[in-house]
Amino acid sequence: MEISLLKYKEPKYSVITRQLFHNLVGNAIKFSSILKQPEITITGRLLNDREVALYPSLKPKASYYEITVSDNGIGFSQEFSEQIFIIFQRLQDKKNYPGTGIGLALCKRIVNNHQGLIYAESKENQGATFFIILPVNKS
Repeated sequence: MEISLLKYKEPKYSVITRQLFHNLVGNAIKFSSILKQPEITITGRLLNDREVALYPSLKPKASYYEITVSDNGIGFSQEFSEQIFIIFQRLQDKKNYPGTGIGLALCKRIVNNHQGLIYAESKENQGATFFIILPVNKS
């Protein structure tokens, strides 16, 4: 596993942000492929003003971190990229992939409560990347 992550300084939310990463990394492990060694990459960077402008829901003059969690797991069809964040929505059967269907919904709620955004890009059998955009300073 490779980790290169910016420090997101918000001590009063450390338990909540820890839950965010616990869910994302946990899903990357749970939905890993049986055909290859799991790989999870977490990266972080500061977005520039031009990049922030690409997201209409973000404040234009605020500073934001982009954090990505990528894996080489089973992935999913991009058409389900919004559905996966709805509580109790599952793309895989419970027998092979146990869980409640609330993890990604909780991630979305955490990110929204931090005035950020989260979205995913994926292809079936090619892994997934989750993009988390959080303000440098929560207002």
